[in-house]
Amino acid sequence: MPVPLWRNRDFLLLWTGQVVSTLGTRISGLAYPLLVLAVTGSPARAGLVASAQAAPFLIWFLPAGALVDRWSRKRVMLAADAGRAVALASVAVALVLGRITIGHLVVVAFVEGTLFVFFLLAETAALPHVVPQPQLPTAIAQNQARDQGADLAGQPLGGFLFGLGHAVPFAVDAVSYVVGFALVAPIRRPLEEERAPQRRHLLAEISEGVRWLWRQHLLRALVAIASAGNLAFSALGLTIIVRATDLGASSTAVGVLLGLFGVGAIAGALVAPSVQRLVAPNVVMLGALWWWVVQMVALALAPTVFVLGAVYTVGALMGPIFNTTNTAYRYALTPDRLQGRVGGFSRMIGWGTRPVGALLGGISLETLGAVPTFAALATLLAIVATASTASRQIRRAPRPETLTEQP
Repeated sequence: MPVPLWRNRDFLLLWTGQVVSTLGTRISGLAYPLLVLAVTGSPARAGLVASAQAAPFLIWFLPAGALVDRWSRKRVMLAADAGRAVALASVAVALVLGRITIGHLVVVAFVEGTLFVFFLLAETAALPHVVPQPQLPTAIAQNQARDQGADLAGQPLGGFLFGLGHAVPFAVDAVSYVVGFALVAPIRRPLEEERAPQRRHLLAEISEGVRWLWRQHLLRALVAIASAGNLAFSALGLTIIVRATDLGASSTAVGVLLGLFGVGAIAGALVAPSVQRLVAPNVVMLGALWWWVVQMVALALAPTVFVLGAVYTVGALMGPIFNTTNTAYRYALTPDRLQGRVGGFSRMIGWGTRPVGALLGGISLETLGAVPTFAALATLLAIVATASTASRQIRRAPRPETLTEQP
C-alpha cells in the first residue's frame, strides 16, 4: 500500500518548495504589466515584456528536454531556482536605484522564462520517481491546486505589494526562489532511472523524442489543441487587466480580480481526480473547449468588474480538469528515458504560441480595445473546439489507465 501523499517526505518537499516559488512568480507576474503600464502607459510594451517571458517556450523546450534527460534533474532544479533569484533581485535593485528600463525588464523576463523551462521539465520528469504510479493523478491534481492557489493568493498580493512600492513584488519573488532552492536540496531519492554512460549527439537525442511523439497520434492531437488554445489564453490576463481598468478598478482590485481565477481553478483541481475516474476523457476534453468559448463571450459582455470577476472565476473551473487528463496520457505512454524530450517537444509546440499570443493581444488591446479582443479570442477558441470535435483521436480517446508505455 503506497504511503499517503501527505506523508511522502520527498513529494512534500518538492510540492511545498513550488508552492512558495510559484506564489512569488504570480506576484511578479502581475507586477510586470503594472510596472510597464505605470511607467509607459503602453499595453503594447507590456505585451512585449510578456512576450519576452514566454519566448523561451519556443526557443528552449527542445534542447532543454534532451539535457534534462542527460543531467541530474535535481541539480537542474537547484540551478534554475538560484538563477531566477538573482534575476528578480536585479529588478528590485534597479527600481530602488531608479535605473530600471524596459530593456532590463525584457532581459530579466527572458532569463526567468528560460530557467522556468528547465525547472518545469526536470520537475515533471521527476514526479513519477517521487510518487507511485497509482497516486500520479492525485499528485498531478495537487500540483494544479498548488498553481491555482498561487494564483488565488499571488495576484491580489502582487497588486497590494506593488502599491507599497514598485520594487517590493520583485524582491519577494527573488526570496521565494531562495526558499524553493532550500526545499528541493534535501530531496533524497534519485529522480531519474539509471542511465547508460554513452552519449549521442544532442540533435540525435532531440530527434528521437520528436519522432516518438509524432508517432503517438493521440498525444499529437492533444499538443495541437494546447498550441491553439494557448494562443488565446496567453492574451487573456492582460485583456482582463485592461478591461478591469476600463471599468474603474484599482491596482489592488485588479489583483483581487485575477486572484479569483484561483478560486475556480482550485475547485477544479480538487474534483479533477474524481472527474477523471467518473467521466469519459473525450467528454472532459471537448466539454472544456466549448466551456471556454462560452466564457470568452461572457467576458466580452460583462458590464461590471463584479460580473467580469464572476465569469473569470467560473471559467477557471475546467482548466485543472483538462490538464490532469492531458498529463495523465503523457505519463501513461512515455518511457522515463524520453520524459524530458517528449515533455520539451510537446510544450514547445503547445506553449510556443504564447509569446505570439501575448504580443498580438497587446497590439489588439492598444488598437481595438478589450471587448473586441475578447470577441477575437472567443472566435479562435470556437475554431479549436470545432476542429477537436471533428477529430477521431479525441472523440475515441481511451482512458489513460488502460494504456501502457510505448517503446
